[in-house]
Amino acid sequence: MKKRIIRITAALCAAALLAGCGSISSKDGGYYTTEAAAQESYNYDSAAGSVDSGLVPENAAEAATDETAQKIIYNASLSMESTDFDTTREALMTAVEANGAWLESTSLYGTEKDHDRTADYTVRVPVGSYRAFLAAVGDAGSVLNISESAENITSSYIDVQARLSALEAQRDRLNALADQAETTADLLEIESQLSDVQYQLENYTRQLRSMDQQVSYSTVDIYLREVATLTPTGVTFGERIADAFGGGWDAFVGFLQGLVIALVYLWPVLLIAVVVVFILRKVWKKRPKKEKLPKPAQTPPPAEYPVKPGDAPKPKY
Repeated sequence: MKKRIIRITAALCAAALLAGCGSISSKDGGYYTTEAAAQESYNYDSAAGSVDSGLVPENAAEAATDETAQKIIYNASLSMESTDFDTTREALMTAVEANGAWLESTSLYGTEKDHDRTADYTVRVPVGSYRAFLAAVGDAGSVLNISESAENITSSYIDVQARLSALEAQRDRLNALADQAETTADLLEIESQLSDVQYQLENYTRQLRSMDQQVSYSTVDIYLREVATLTPTGVTFGERIADAFGGGWDAFVGFLQGLVIALVYLWPVLLIAVVVVFILRKVWKKRPKKEKLPKPAQTPPPAEYPVKPGDAPKPKY
């Protein structure tokens, strides 16, 4: 009995050691190494259709399904504006449907009345349609800037695969031992080990599926803003001067419009202020004027020499 328990324990240790070796070998594989994420940013002209990817290759779809290819996650972030907010939104939704993408999240702010609406979209795009989707976004509105990033997860992907293979081998070994168990204690011990292995298998399987989805579907974040006039995008000095003149005039017109709108909004306050000033002036005019007091009589200046009584005045020569 003791020898059987020793053999079962040794088998369990061997299975655990096999799983550990599998994970270590995946980390030390000479060919697959973790690469730092590559990031590039671009400022595009706002002309329609000018957006293109600078990172994603044309064969990205084949690479995502190839087991021997590098596993790379591509992401992008765009900022754009439009004078026709509703039309641009419809064009974006059409681009999502046409390229087999789907909305992961969306949010809208502002009102149509105030013309200050903004929208945030997070779109998951098949990596094979990534470039076509960016071009469709460029057709939808004025793209101010776009940033892209590429993250190589090949090393982590291979590591998870190796762990899964080792755990599957450990599970098969434990199932074989369970068939050979003769006592209830041995069977319970093996089933406990099997439960732990199964939990780890499910965890790593979820991780592998998540990686596959991130590699197969790129994430594109889009920020859309409603504006009265598009942001100038001149490149040469002359174009920048012309844009500055146009932008200055637009700002002046916008200031006057805002001032008029503010006065219209504040007409009750202005009316009350005019009434109060009118009443104050009436009250001020009706107040009695103060009478001017008479000036006190001036006393004659004293004599040059005081004259005593009985003294004759001195003649003047």
